Amino acid sequence: MIPGQEKIRGFLWSQLNKQKMGKVKLTMDVITMGRSSIDLYSQSIGADFVDIKGFDAFVGGSPLNIAVGCSRLGLNTALLTAVGTDKVGDFILNFLTNEQVNVEFIPKLSHARSSAVLLGIQPPDKFPLVFYRDNCADSQLTIDHVDQAQIENFKILEISGTALNVEPSRSAVLYALEKAVKNDVDVILDLDFRADQWSDVRSFGITTRSILPTVTIAIGTEEEVLATILDSEEQINISDQQISAPTISGNLDQAIQRILALGMKILIVKNGSEGVTIHQLNKEPEKVPGFPVEVLNVLGAGDAFASGFIYGYLEGWDMYKSCRMGNASGAQVVLQPGCANFMPTLEESLLFIEAKGGF
Repeated sequence: MIPGQEKIRGFLWSQLNKQKMGKVKLTMDVITMGRSSIDLYSQSIGADFVDIKGFDAFVGGSPLNIAVGCSRLGLNTALLTAVGTDKVGDFILNFLTNEQVNVEFIPKLSHARSSAVLLGIQPPDKFPLVFYRDNCADSQLTIDHVDQAQIENFKILEISGTALNVEPSRSAVLYALEKAVKNDVDVILDLDFRADQWSDVRSFGITTRSILPTVTIAIGTEEEVLATILDSEEQINISDQQISAPTISGNLDQAIQRILALGMKILIVKNGSEGVTIHQLNKEPEKVPGFPVEVLNVLGAGDAFASGFIYGYLEGWDMYKSCRMGNASGAQVVLQPGCANFMPTLEESLLFIEAKGGF
């Protein structure tokens, strides 16, 4: 038996009993809201995008990935998104159902299409993306859809920045936030900045800053934090279709302080392989180291982090331990050629952490 495995299995048994007892409760753990898609990952690892010979079909979209990650860790999870009345929508719903993610709040819209993403994999640092989101269904989420989801029955509402880029999903997210605050539901914001999804990249910051005072915890990369206070379009540069990791000029420390000054309780900045840094107003930043691994694909690592972090947060762990759990989830996913399909289970994560020296 692997060292520590008996202790881990005991912990898992206690979690199972807790979940069984929790089934009599009305409150669910987490509902995520926003993007969903079919993700086509390159089969030609290392090849330039124009030389790709084929693609593997997975599912994706930050909120979908996080929902699957949370479900695999044993949380009662639902996803609020929308799909088209098409085969891609059926593909997405079938996957989510098999992953035990609650899909009862996902409408099928006849006037819109399920979205798609094509992804290249060129380790260690080139991962080009191409989004197909014209008339996409998840951007058609409405206030009525939010009402049907009964946000008040969840402990956490997780939202993403991309859902704020167009109407009617923007108003739907704002309404969901309003309901969450009214019902003491914690709100976690994944900044999820996708520059090509905004008609004016400065709009991302303007919109995001307007909701930060109502957010419990925000999570983002250094680039996404800078995008939140972007002053000029000239500050941003996207090369090689690196939409998920643009180069943005600016002072990171000043950006963090400006965000915290808006009333944010906690800002978690993802620092890649180095882990994350926890920022709180009038407190010293706390660094949480990552787990060194050989990276194949960074796409989805942040979503894996969020799911692991949410698990620890709901367990009542402190911020450091919750972030270590998030880092462990992210480290396992970067070893794989995809995201949602490769999210770790609770047992896999605890064994991974044990093998790496513990929390």
